[in-house]
Amino acid sequence: MPRKLFKKYMPNEEKLKRHKHLSWLGSHIHDPNLWHLTRKSVARAFFVGLFCAFLPIPLQMLVAAFMAIFLRSNLPISIGLVWITNPLTMPPIFYFTYRVGDFLIGDPGETINFEMSMEWLQHSLGLIWWPLLFGSVLCGIFFGLLGYFGVQSFWAWHVGRSWKRRSERNSG
Repeated sequence: MPRKLFKKYMPNEEKLKRHKHLSWLGSHIHDPNLWHLTRKSVARAFFVGLFCAFLPIPLQMLVAAFMAIFLRSNLPISIGLVWITNPLTMPPIFYFTYRVGDFLIGDPGETINFEMSMEWLQHSLGLIWWPLLFGSVLCGIFFGLLGYFGVQSFWAWHVGRSWKRRSERNSG
């Protein structure tokens, strides 16, 4: 079952519940629905984690934790998927989301020459924030939904395949 696949890579639930940096979640962290590995909770976790990964804000994991509690998705998967955007992947991902936002807004304003420097970022942030935010939210929703439906489909396919193999084994 897909549950075994996900459980194989999951951190220890009891160890996470006792972790000092998660104490701010209070009694919510002891809600068993946040730890279940069901088709719905894992699919929701993929939506939450992928959506939050595309947000161009600091502390994306906090947003993912709040959303996981609110939507009753699997907490470790929701938070873990946020790390798709890490220091190595952030520049290309956020450049892509900026380009998507800029294309969709269609603002033929000033052409921005990208440069990897703090000075450039401070000078250009006023010009790029709206296309970046718009593109990031749209990409987050798109890839979040893609992850949600991808998990739903994979789970159904895997369970169907398991049932078929079991019936073949029992009949043969």
